[in-house]
Amino acid sequence: MKAFATQIVDSDGVFYYGRLKSMIVPATDGEMGLLPDHEEIILALKEGILRYQDTNDKWHKAAIGQGTVQFAHNRCTVVVDTAERSDEIDVNRAMEARKRAEAKLNQKLSEREYKILQSALARALTRLKLMDKD
Repeated sequence: MKAFATQIVDSDGVFYYGRLKSMIVPATDGEMGLLPDHEEIILALKEGILRYQDTNDKWHKAAIGQGTVQFAHNRCTVVVDTAERSDEIDVNRAMEARKRAEAKLNQKLSEREYKILQSALARALTRLKLMDKD
């Protein structure tokens, strides 16, 4: 059975450490699949759903924030600002965050405020999307 060493790190610490058979990441230019012996690569990641298959063939999902993934020498390192499993997500809180962000986006904002709200909205939508897929 082929597998690759993986570490997923977010701002709170190590989210996952172990061996995986495959991983699908939300890259900025579309989803990318990673398998054992993948070519060396570094990708920018956007908010989205990260899917990964463990050595027991079980698939797992996580809502992640922006970050990077590096694959080299059959080792994968994912560094993101946030990573959450579906059981860690408060659906009501995510829906409220989405409503707040959408309401504020209609107001006159500086470019910086607009980008921050866009990011908050993307995080809320990703959380809700993960909950819909369970």
